[in-house]
Amino acid sequence: MSIKGKAYLVGAYEHPTREAKDKSLAQLHAEVAKGALDDAGLSHRDVDGYFCASDAPGLGPMSMIDYLGLRVRHLDSTDIGGASYLAHVHHAAQAIALGKCNVALVTLAGKPRSSGWSGTQARTFGDEAPDAAFEYAYGMGTANVYAMSAKRHMHEFGTTSEQLAWIKVAASHHAQHNPHAMLRDVVTVEQVVNSKMVADPLHKLDCCVVSDGGGAVVLARPEIARELKRPRVKLIGAGEALKGLDGGDIDVTHTAAVWSGPRAFEEAGVTPADIQYASIYDSFTITVLLQLEDLGFCKKGEGGKFVADGGLISGVGKLPFNTDGGGLCNNHPRNRGGMTKIIEAVRQLRGEVHPAVQVANCQLALAQGLGGFLAGRHGSATLIMERE
Repeated sequence: MSIKGKAYLVGAYEHPTREAKDKSLAQLHAEVAKGALDDAGLSHRDVDGYFCASDAPGLGPMSMIDYLGLRVRHLDSTDIGGASYLAHVHHAAQAIALGKCNVALVTLAGKPRSSGWSGTQARTFGDEAPDAAFEYAYGMGTANVYAMSAKRHMHEFGTTSEQLAWIKVAASHHAQHNPHAMLRDVVTVEQVVNSKMVADPLHKLDCCVVSDGGGAVVLARPEIARELKRPRVKLIGAGEALKGLDGGDIDVTHTAAVWSGPRAFEEAGVTPADIQYASIYDSFTITVLLQLEDLGFCKKGEGGKFVADGGLISGVGKLPFNTDGGGLCNNHPRNRGGMTKIIEAVRQLRGEVHPAVQVANCQLALAQGLGGFLAGRHGSATLIMERE
């Protein structure tokens, strides 16, 4: 069964805080839930489907459903890292299409900034993880694993640090118009490549911010969406994919978006050339470049040329991206930036973003997320949305 046109994104809300030392994680979930429901013109009593990842506090959806006072008949706690929330939107649309729920709520919240987390720390997922004995001894951290992909892409295709820097420059041009963005100053290519080296070839300004906060979206059946006094945004295509290490036989210059993207485009019945705005997961500049190639916006190896000279700047380039400033400048809550990608795509389709970065007559938008390690195992989810 296709989800094309079977569910509408009727509510979206991004928490304005970037440091929440005075709030609990559950409180942040509750605040974004209320914000998204208020935006939709609905209440918690209307919700009969709930979605969150395993990073939710307590016993995941069981704890959160109880805390939020929901009465649901469908729930999902799929976890594929930063791509989880795009997958949740896909799964919510499937559930709505099958009649398993009428109104679905998806929430994200996190406090990595308050807890002192950064992408340079070694990450482990427990001693019983099947990869533990082979990888954990080397102190694998997020930044150095992404840097491996960047270094290899440079080696194979001649991509330069200056080209990667243009992605940060574009994000900064957009963030200056977002009052909640952590980094609002416009930066230059020279400032990016001259910033502190974090993991060769990635500089400090090639890396995303670390923030607290969160966000939520609400999906509903078409009949309900048409009764609400909100601009209508429907989901017309979605795809998911996973990429593993295959025992070391791995090409680190492509992501799982090479599979999730075509699935979403096929279901939507559109092509990359039809997309007017793209929210692209941007944990690092290299993350954006690889996904742009894998989604078909340019050929493999040509991402550097595609993003250079303002190619991603709204009103200037060929593909406006992350007009809220993205993870590179705005926020990256819970180290899972997928939710904010959905929210900004909805804003663009509704015509609600700052006039300086609003895409004129935006009809088709894409949101893309990754979760896990770019040069290791990771998940990808792609959503295509249309304004009705």
